[in-house]
Amino acid sequence: MPAPLDVVYARAGIPAPKVTTVSPDRIPAPYRSLLVHERDMTLTLETHHDGPVALRTLSIFREGHWYFRKVLLVEESSGRPVEMGVIEIDLDAFSRPIQDRILRNRVPLGRLLREGGVDYQSRPTAFLAVEPNPELLGVFWMREPKTLYGRQTELTLKGRKIGDVVEILPLA
Repeated sequence: MPAPLDVVYARAGIPAPKVTTVSPDRIPAPYRSLLVHERDMTLTLETHHDGPVALRTLSIFREGHWYFRKVLLVEESSGRPVEMGVIEIDLDAFSRPIQDRILRNRVPLGRLLREGGVDYQSRPTAFLAVEPNPELLGVFWMREPKTLYGRQTELTLKGRKIGDVVEILPLA
């Protein structure tokens, strides 16, 4: 299972969803256009859903200078889930004001970094097929398990790795 997903689920004592790696060409539409790119996922989702997304924090914890959070991104207008994300980020990579904004858990990371003028890069390292666990079924308002898709993304700043993100999309 991709880090940080394994870390967050193990810490919570919740059985994780079953995750397998897939090639990008095996990802069906519309997931492919939402996942197979090197753009900021927050901006991609806001463009696709014609409006801003809001952040709902599901869990957080720190291990030294590493900050972990599991969040749900939802359409701001309707509250409909558009992504579940798990982030492991090196707080030491950022200025104090950016760290403070990250720790407040109010703004999706992509928007927060863009607004803060942080020139980071987002590069997918794996594409994922996800068989939802009971928690993910509830988070995404699903009645029965169906394959979901996502990606693992590496975040870098000035050539230095500053984090990993696993992003899982609800049924299209």
